[in-house]
Amino acid sequence: MAITIYGIKNCETMKKAFAWLDGHGVSYTFHDYKKSGIDAARLKRWSDEAGWETLVNRAGTTFRKLPEADKADLDRGKAIALMQAQPSVIKRPVLDLGGGRILVGFKPELYAEALA
Repeated sequence: MAITIYGIKNCETMKKAFAWLDGHGVSYTFHDYKKSGIDAARLKRWSDEAGWETLVNRAGTTFRKLPEADKADLDRGKAIALMQAQPSVIKRPVLDLGGGRILVGFKPELYAEALA
């Protein structure tokens, strides 16, 4: 199974996910939004799989600092455009397990279940 973890290297939640994966001997590829960005097609697929509401990190600093106009009337299309323009608003990490399976955020018990 080819696993890719998406996020930002210096994020504390990412560090916990990396430590968990490494500690459990899970092989993965890391996709850094800051260096590589994120394409709209992937965001659309993730939105179909997990819901755009799950993907948007409304509690994060980047989202809170956005102009009110960017946050108002958020829908799927606007959220995808916002996540593509500002990848820091995507909840981290997104673990792509392949086959249309993703995990959003880091919960050790969900990682253990999905990777058993």
